[in-house]
Amino acid sequence: MKQSTCSNCVKLLPGVKNIIAIASGKGGVGKSTVAANLAVALTKLGYRVGLLDADIFGPSIPKMFDAEDAHPILEHHNGRDLIVPVEKYGVKLLSMGFFVEKDNAIVWRGGMACNALRQLISDVCWGDLDYFLIDLPPGTSDIHLSLVQTLAVTGAVIVSTPQQVALADARKGINMFQNEKINVPVLGLVENMAWFTPAELPENKYYIFGKDGVKQLAEEMQIPLLGQIPVVQSICESGDKGIPSALNDNTITGNAFIRLAEELVRRTEERNSRLSETKRVEVKM
Repeated sequence: MKQSTCSNCVKLLPGVKNIIAIASGKGGVGKSTVAANLAVALTKLGYRVGLLDADIFGPSIPKMFDAEDAHPILEHHNGRDLIVPVEKYGVKLLSMGFFVEKDNAIVWRGGMACNALRQLISDVCWGDLDYFLIDLPPGTSDIHLSLVQTLAVTGAVIVSTPQQVALADARKGINMFQNEKINVPVLGLVENMAWFTPAELPENKYYIFGKDGVKQLAEEMQIPLLGQIPVVQSICESGDKGIPSALNDNTITGNAFIRLAEELVRRTEERNSRLSETKRVEVKM
């Protein structure tokens, strides 16, 4: 496997400035919640944002944006029929969940899922975006490899809880992107469920999943800690109702996501000033 030096990878999404992969080593750490709220927070900061739900087998972005009944349309652009993303809260959205019944399972082999991912990237009118967030499935899989083969990814964000079992898998996610054959910069880590704060006692912090586990991992691996997101009851309720917490930056979690977005912007700009553009990975068998 080696990196391609061809230029067609940058032409696939010519209007997109930064492509950010949101990943996690394991499921259940709130990666999609972070991706959804980060997208909304970036929009509130004035950036043009797209969010692709690349979790082909377990799409959750439609529900998190109260868009389960949305049906993307086709428009003719430059001789091609392209999918028009759904727009909600100022974010351009696309998910496999828009094309299947919400209660139906997607039972595909890996190759079919990877082809679907490529179509959700290349056969879509994404337009001009400052940030294109890609919510990846948990773990390290064919989908992740297909992404870096298809797009030149600006950087990756790894989400984990402070638990040791989650941190062990987060290391694998970091290693995947930092592998010399893939070589995607890890912009930083996000510690989700960092502590529990009761609504009636907003100053209290209960470290139910351990304290500062991701912060310690960031220091050990010399990777920035982008933010720590607490657990409050409202974040679960907001996700179920399809109203991301980041819409209200006067709340504990809303403010945390705004700060997270600001730090991501800072780290992305720093990365772009120091490093050359990431190259699309090309597999040579």
